[in-house]
Amino acid sequence: MVNAKARCYTSPVPETPAVTPLPPAEIVQRLDALYGVPPWRATHDPMTELVLTLLSQNTSDRNSGRAFIRLRERYPTWEQVLAADVKDVEDAIAIGGLAPTKAPRLKALLVEVAARRNGFNLSNLEDMPLEEAKAWLRELPGVGPKTAACVLMFALGRPALPVDTHVHRVAQRLGLIPPKMPPEQAHGVLEALVPPELTYAFHIALIKHGRRLCDARRPQCGDCPLLDGCPEGRRRLTG
Repeated sequence: MVNAKARCYTSPVPETPAVTPLPPAEIVQRLDALYGVPPWRATHDPMTELVLTLLSQNTSDRNSGRAFIRLRERYPTWEQVLAADVKDVEDAIAIGGLAPTKAPRLKALLVEVAARRNGFNLSNLEDMPLEEAKAWLRELPGVGPKTAACVLMFALGRPALPVDTHVHRVAQRLGLIPPKMPPEQAHGVLEALVPPELTYAFHIALIKHGRRLCDARRPQCGDCPLLDGCPEGRRRLTG
């Protein structure tokens, strides 16, 4: 006679095998094949990049770009922005959003830079040790780790890694950083993982991937070239 307990017994469902995250170099190689990564070239001087990045906080690139253009049309030099009334600066950048917050922040930033540099030339950042350059920038009003990294990487080609919402989300899904790690901490962790010569390519590749396939709400995991090394993608497709 078959034991009743034996009849009710079922084998445990096999667990999904653990997925080993891909190394950054492999991620860059695969995404480069899909999207291509343009070579780094400085598009702005460090001061311009600093202001442009400040204006881009919590808004789209399109709107922040338009705000920057209007600011420079009204005030061709940083000295003129510094001398302008804050309400006039607010009006100039209104199209970018959050102007009542960003205008006084921009004015305070310019005051501090002018006091520390006797002008607006930030070439001193080029030869500073990287961590020292980051710290110098982060002492400025309104400058956090992302803004500091943008200035150093985009304007000076230095291996500082900006972590925006796309980089943060994709890196978490790929298992490169813990699920609950905030962006402020992710900068240092990811920077330590990514070879310095791949910093720019890694940043651009993850942004493109986050915008095109690794969407926040509806990631297209089945089409992803990183799926075999993506813990979150495998979980979504097998869960």
